Amino acid sequence: MNGMNKWSPGYWIVVFMGVAVLFPSVAFGAPIVFSDSGANALSIQDTVDLFRASLGNPNNANAPGPLAGGRREINWDGGGPPVINGTAPVTPFTVFQNTRGATFTTPGIGLTQAAATGGLLSLDLINPTYAATFATFSPNRLFTPIGSNITDGTFSLPGTGGAVPATVSGFGAVFTDVDLANITSIQYFDATNASLGTFFVPSGVAGAASSQTLSFLGVNFTSERIFRVRITTGNSALGPDDGIVDTPNVDVVVMDDFLYSEPQAVPEPTTLLLLGSGLAGFMVWRRFFS
Repeated sequence: MNGMNKWSPGYWIVVFMGVAVLFPSVAFGAPIVFSDSGANALSIQDTVDLFRASLGNPNNANAPGPLAGGRREINWDGGGPPVINGTAPVTPFTVFQNTRGATFTTPGIGLTQAAATGGLLSLDLINPTYAATFATFSPNRLFTPIGSNITDGTFSLPGTGGAVPATVSGFGAVFTDVDLANITSIQYFDATNASLGTFFVPSGVAGAASSQTLSFLGVNFTSERIFRVRITTGNSALGPDDGIVDTPNVDVVVMDDFLYSEPQAVPEPTTLLLLGSGLAGFMVWRRFFS
């Protein structure tokens, strides 16, 4: 060890320097934000497609993981038109937990996938004005919390029934009838529960109140990994007392398609710690005992 006493302060300074070399500070890159709004699905389609390409191909649908790449999508439509009947509100919402690695909860009554109008449990049965308020990006059903305007989502490895926690690089969603700016948002968190930022969904048509508009927000992180998301839809829960459609200062919003990168399993923290400590110790030992 070239004469250095392992119990001396200098020895441990060298050890800590070795650990610092192995685990330098992470330089985070700027997230890539995809944001758009318009009068119909066509008006945001190009931005949604760009986000899809950013997440990666193919759409892995219900294939079990682990998979090296690609993305997952949820359109709430039960395989496509003409499914319009809704589902009873429930939390946690685990319909796609095993097949696509996503679990959703709300502090409200529950989450439902339902059409704006025309089916059993459709949203206009809550309030008749909703038939002319909400539009779909992919027909025919939407997704929304009942009794709250908060939706929380967590990720797991598809095919494990939620048993293996996972992270994604990007997550985005389509929203309908966003009237007010800087209210509807997605907040992203990493596996340590640290916030990666809150990003706001653009209002429907240049800030003007207008029904049946569509908005999109997707964020793809270049370094960080997303473990969970919190989605805030408007500033009010759905209900029979909303009053006239697009009442000023009251914004009721629901969601359509969700898109996110292929979930990747989260390494066990103890495994990483033991591996890092072992490598650091070995390098210091080799340097000073050879």
